[in-house]
Amino acid sequence: MDRPLRGLRILDYCWVGAGALVTKLLADSGAEVIKIESRKRPDNLRLAPPYRRGAEGLEGSGYFASRNSSKKSFALDMTHPEAPAIARRLAAASSVLTNNFRPGVMERWGMDHASIAAINPSIIYLSMPMQGDDGPHRGYVGFGSTISALAGLVWLSGRPDRTPVGTGTHYPDHVPNPGHALVGLLAAIDRRQRTGQGGVIELSQFESTVNMLGPAIVASGVDGVGPTRQGNRSPDASPHGVFPTAGDDRWCAIAVRTDAEWLAFAEVLGHPEWLTDERFGSLAHRKANEDDLEALVTGVTRTWDAQELAARLAERGIPAARVQTPADLLDDPQLVARGTWYRLDHPYMGPTVVNRAPFVSDRDELGPRSAAPLLGQHTREIARDVLGMDDAEYEDHVARGVFA
Repeated sequence: MDRPLRGLRILDYCWVGAGALVTKLLADSGAEVIKIESRKRPDNLRLAPPYRRGAEGLEGSGYFASRNSSKKSFALDMTHPEAPAIARRLAAASSVLTNNFRPGVMERWGMDHASIAAINPSIIYLSMPMQGDDGPHRGYVGFGSTISALAGLVWLSGRPDRTPVGTGTHYPDHVPNPGHALVGLLAAIDRRQRTGQGGVIELSQFESTVNMLGPAIVASGVDGVGPTRQGNRSPDASPHGVFPTAGDDRWCAIAVRTDAEWLAFAEVLGHPEWLTDERFGSLAHRKANEDDLEALVTGVTRTWDAQELAARLAERGIPAARVQTPADLLDDPQLVARGTWYRLDHPYMGPTVVNRAPFVSDRDELGPRSAAPLLGQHTREIARDVLGMDDAEYEDHVARGVFA
């Protein structure tokens, strides 16, 4: 099978999480992604744990390895006065340019869209500033945790009687922002194939994350208050939550939505007397007596194996799943059967596990092609093949700190 984006060259100024995932998916799909980075100010993700044991430093981050498979690394110190001219030469030979810096950074280097379009009119230019290129907060910076708080995700996460707890990870970096940016970028690539036109995609990561809260925002617009934290509970199901099971820190997520599911649930757990208890006669009754119900359910689920309980409930049409650890996921039979995990030979860390895109094609190969690059690993190759430099010119740029 071929790779659908083969022949597409992307000049990548994205770093950390959200933008890096966009370009990883493009690189895994066949695009030549040239990541611009420098030892003077390395990508923060290169310094982020988890590290392979005994392999800390710029080349030992598993996080970086997972977000940068199939890419090439070009070491270019953008603070060097000669670097912007080199960068523009690369942009002139590229189809797409991406960045997730704050507004003004690319402009200072002469790498804004207007400057690049003047030398490459068909360029597709993706920028992912935290809050957009205009407005009173355009210059603010932040990461996924900041955006989660700003967009309201943190407010809705946790128990109603406790302080907000957030999502436990940089959720905007993993789901809405790279997802929305990828769809926009692929649409622009499709349009250019048909019309030859380039264009600009400006994705505000704040606004992208706000889109995940649609129902809550609609409710707030109706009553002026909107929902608050509900813990693991749901207005549409009861019992609904994560319940302890046999073993150390093992749990099962369960959602009982209808009277038919409630009947099946009581039968599976071996407590038909719950069905005649007036406290639990309907969803409304179960919601009104949820503390009592959860206490009963917890007393029973503690005796079950989480996987067995989830399977038995699923057989009866009740949404249920074992709460899996990361180690469980690596051996999950569904993920393994679908080829989610790739083990790539990293030049510094050795065998390293990375994931492919969460979608497949019956015609195209979409998995990682190579491990994440060492910093500057492909600088000489790109200088020769894209910029047309000979060895002497390349070594001169290294000696003068341009390629650093």
